[in-house]
Amino acid sequence: MDAKLTKRIVDAAAPAAKYYFVWDAGDGAVKGFGLKVNPNGQRVFVAQFRIGAGRQAIARRVTIGTYGAWTVERARDAARELIRQGNDGIDTRAAEEATKRAEAAARRLAEQEEARKEALRLDRLVDRFMNENVLVKRKKTTIDYYKIAFKKHILPKLGKKDAREISRQDVAKLHLGLSKKPTTANRCVTILGAVYNWAIGLEILPDNTRNPCMRLEKFPEQGRERYLTTDELSRLGEALRIAETEGIEWLPNPEKKSKHAPSAEYRKTVIGPEAAAAIRLLIFTGARLREILHLEWRHVDFERGLLLLPDSKTGKKTIILNAPALSLLSALDQDGVYVIAGEVKIDGSGRLVEKPKADLKHPWSLVTQAAGLQGLRIHDLRHSFASFGAGGGLGLPIIGKLLGHSQPSTTARYAHLDNDPLRQASEAIARKISKAMERNDNDVSLRVSKSRLARK
Repeated sequence: MDAKLTKRIVDAAAPAAKYYFVWDAGDGAVKGFGLKVNPNGQRVFVAQFRIGAGRQAIARRVTIGTYGAWTVERARDAARELIRQGNDGIDTRAAEEATKRAEAAARRLAEQEEARKEALRLDRLVDRFMNENVLVKRKKTTIDYYKIAFKKHILPKLGKKDAREISRQDVAKLHLGLSKKPTTANRCVTILGAVYNWAIGLEILPDNTRNPCMRLEKFPEQGRERYLTTDELSRLGEALRIAETEGIEWLPNPEKKSKHAPSAEYRKTVIGPEAAAAIRLLIFTGARLREILHLEWRHVDFERGLLLLPDSKTGKKTIILNAPALSLLSALDQDGVYVIAGEVKIDGSGRLVEKPKADLKHPWSLVTQAAGLQGLRIHDLRHSFASFGAGGGLGLPIIGKLLGHSQPSTTARYAHLDNDPLRQASEAIARKISKAMERNDNDVSLRVSKSRLARK
């Protein structure tokens, strides 16, 4: 066709089995401006030209837009400008494509960084730390403690932050906010620091990431150890005997008025033999509470006088049974799985399953109040066991082995009670100093007397 493209010509261009072009021609036409007619009937304006001149000139065919969105005259003007730029050596299409590629690359990087920031958000990092490290390597009590620290204290304050952007000031603010609970505050910083050490070590966080918990001054902690005296142990034993026989009287709460409160003779609570046995075993062995409550009869070796625990806080452990502990165990009913009988429940398949006793809170509270030992913790029985051994001159290494300590530093807390060679050495030094001071005192008094005589 040798005619200028017009609206009439474009409207009349019918689709064919294959796409074809109708080029602008005749008076006022723009050479290289054309219409592409697709088999589906779509009509698209194009511009065809070369970049620069000569044999090295690059041919270009640029899509301007579809008919309808573009009029013939607007498309022709756009084609005229593209062809002019091409003749001047300007490759608009290449520039646009380069710009598009750069923009696409920038978008991809931004999306990747956003995804990385999301993955390195502290709460996501903590999830990985718990699933890949704590849950597979730590004891249940440690796992529970970590969960509480994260849920109650750390994540509410820092969970939504990018771990790379959490500063030492952020951690210091968290630490200060828990100042009324110094031990909890210090443990939270330690646990959060463990997350960073783990993530940096596995290169989840970049090597140049600083652990914001490092060099943060912690609160001083007061020791919570309490050691029972002989008199206190006697009172505790007496309260136990009363609690498991005639019962311990309880008093109605004065703040709760009741018309039908029982009379004094009916206000007595008797604790079960299992609870009393558990408390006595804790006193005689220095074991941890869960070690006794979860103790199974198959772990008791009566012949050798041992408790062979397959697992404990410090791993596999052997507890030596002394005569009172052996006698106590021998008197217990051995029908169930656990030494201290727990609960029996029915599982999903209808079978009876025995569960260990959960705690000793109620009987312990009852007995300690009756003994006048309010505030005494069950774990203090373990400290008292160690204190009697240390005070008896058994030595810290022996005490550590009896308690199952994995680190000597754990037993060192009883050093001030230990009647060991250090104490004996201190006594010897003090005796020498005392004698020296007595001799010096005599010398001084003698010199004073001579001085007085000389003046007279």
